[in-house]
Amino acid sequence: MSSFVNDFFGDWHPLVVLLLAGVIPNQIWRMLGLWLGGGIDEGSDLLMWVKAVATAILAGVIAEILVHPPGALASVPDFLRYGALIVGFIVFMLTRRSIFAGVVSGEVVMLVGKWWLG
Repeated sequence: MSSFVNDFFGDWHPLVVLLLAGVIPNQIWRMLGLWLGGGIDEGSDLLMWVKAVATAILAGVIAEILVHPPGALASVPDFLRYGALIVGFIVFMLTRRSIFAGVVSGEVVMLVGKWWLG
């Protein structure tokens, strides 16, 4: 059993550090937010503002990634990145605003286009 675990995970020390430094501190804040936010009205002006700000930040990050792609995405041509965005948005609208369908369709366009271009 130990050999299988070592072969599968490799060195386990980074996983422990990831768990202690990444997962546990984030889960504490999530649980605290769930506990404190349980009684807040979802239609309140404060939460509508928070949703608008979060959406604006996400739109800005997506725009930044499209215009100045990081890492391996920089090797994908502009027309393919923008085409995947357009296809993803169209599928999102056609599937009654399914974020999952929009993201998956955009990813498929990107992967197939990159594979086809070589």
